Amino acid sequence: MNTPGTSVTIGVDIGGTKVAAGVVDGKGAVSDRLVVPTPTHSPQAVEDAIVGLVEELRGRHPVDAVGIGAAGWVDSDQATIRFSPHLAWRSEPLKQRLEARIDVPLIVDNDANAAAWAEYRFGSGRGSSVMICITLGTGIGGGLVINGQLFRGTYGMAGEWGHMISVPGGHRCECGNRGCWEQYASGNALVREARELARTKSPLAYRLLESVDGDIDQITGPGVTALALEGEPTAIELLADVGQWLGQGIANLAAALDPDLFVVGGGVSAAGDLLLQPARQAFERTLTGRGYRPTATVALASFRNDAGLIGAADLARVAMIEPPESGSSGFWPRRRKRKARGILRGRGQG
Repeated sequence: MNTPGTSVTIGVDIGGTKVAAGVVDGKGAVSDRLVVPTPTHSPQAVEDAIVGLVEELRGRHPVDAVGIGAAGWVDSDQATIRFSPHLAWRSEPLKQRLEARIDVPLIVDNDANAAAWAEYRFGSGRGSSVMICITLGTGIGGGLVINGQLFRGTYGMAGEWGHMISVPGGHRCECGNRGCWEQYASGNALVREARELARTKSPLAYRLLESVDGDIDQITGPGVTALALEGEPTAIELLADVGQWLGQGIANLAAALDPDLFVVGGGVSAAGDLLLQPARQAFERTLTGRGYRPTATVALASFRNDAGLIGAADLARVAMIEPPESGSSGFWPRRRKRKARGILRGRGQG
């Protein structure tokens, strides 16, 4: 049996817009990667995309295991996607379906859990005691690592920070509710606000419209971010608005969980301090007990868009050494479930 430091695994990160797969070594380094658009119209199409990427990478590299990070609510057995706000999964037995087509050990976890694990193991979260990871992409995901253990909750669905209600009766969310945090502090929120401003024909939107030859529907989050990094004032303001919403949500999480570190990743984090500085200011301004308590650090993630696939690969590597406690079909035999140890689920650092 390979050790965690020598085995090579594939990590697959399934998001709302793209499926990324990479070959990852025991130190978190990605040696090869592939990316395709996410086929959101059917579970079968997503499954086909995953299998296609895995098989292409296995054709180039000897691989010991595969880890899947899925943008959805993964049950406590880490086998079924109960629901996904951005994809067509509804009680989808993803692990069983993939095991029938991929003949190496395979695990499934939430994509933001995987990203959090990558940051804790190899990135900005190393050495933290209580780390909250916030991933800003199409929506908002998250993960929580407490004293070296990934916290998944009773039903496997902890860390869905994006669906906390920030504005009662606010913007409709894909999850079915109104006013979710991700409707105000995500890539989708940035795009919505930029396009709404452009539709007003405001002089402030001149550069936004110029950058897409007047086609408002072509305004994207990366496009707005690129303009902001070039110094365009309106794009900077739009990112600052997202940052303020981000900081307020971080303050709420701090009140509930009292971490020592927040790590912010995902595609929107490419804006760097243009996003994080307004977020830090809003966090410090709205933190309960401000002035009378230590303030958690808010740091940029190390891996950005690679975090999900790196974490998924490492979780698969750890599972090769210590199979999931709840047991699974396929390559890892079913074991008796151990008595719960406090509130934590998951294993240590491997």
